[in-house]
Amino acid sequence: MSGDLDLGLIGAGNMAEALLRGALAAKRVSPDRVIVCDPIPARQTLFREQLGVRIASGIAAVAASSRMVVLCVKPQQCAGVLSELKPHFEVARHVLVSILAGVRTERIEAALPAGARVVRVMPNTPMLVGLGASGLCAGAGATEADLAAAERLFSCASVVVRVKEAAMDAVTGLSGSGPAYLFYLVEALVEAGVQEGLAREDALRLAVRTCRGAATMLEQTEVAPEELRRRVTSPNGTTQAACEVLDNNAVKKTLVAAVRRAAERSRELGCA
Repeated sequence: MSGDLDLGLIGAGNMAEALLRGALAAKRVSPDRVIVCDPIPARQTLFREQLGVRIASGIAAVAASSRMVVLCVKPQQCAGVLSELKPHFEVARHVLVSILAGVRTERIEAALPAGARVVRVMPNTPMLVGLGASGLCAGAGATEADLAAAERLFSCASVVVRVKEAAMDAVTGLSGSGPAYLFYLVEALVEAGVQEGLAREDALRLAVRTCRGAATMLEQTEVAPEELRRRVTSPNGTTQAACEVLDNNAVKKTLVAAVRRAAERSRELGCA
């Protein structure tokens, strides 16, 4: 895929924008071969004027002009959108890629013609800055070529990990919701810095760079996180004192519980 993909997006929210900006920058798609459908005029204007893509009159027009259709709407809109798409969906022509949280491929397949090729992807919001993390899995009818095409598309703005669908709720809990956990941590670090006498803007700058630097160390050194933590924790030092407070307050246990609750909620949404 190097600009030769006929791509259609149903929904033009932030994730659709992040995906498309990454794909255009990497020349995985050409603007004149992308068509987008969204009911909000402001989003239509942004996609047309800033990204140079075509705006569809409706879902039927997206199906008529594309081979890969990416479903970027809210989960509660899924049934209505698929009902409108079904009469125009051709199994031999189309592959549908869904980024809907909690919505299983079998539910999507049941709403489309028999044998529909469906790929499910769970991205996260750092795709907006080209640093996303996405889980990807295949529906019953999806081929290796379908998976590879979806992976190439999302890898423009994200690392992509292939998993079994049974693990997609875990992906949702870990990386899908994960950015919020980091933002929550930064909020706490900044508040602590302010309480200890730092100006808020200085505390924020230090906290953000600390998180970025630590993540980069993990990525570049490939050393286990527990080992990196051990290396910075001197006996009877400041870091050990801090970690003892974290352990005494069961912070790790709480984070594990938070991720698992997010995964559980993803499963609940899938049953809705």
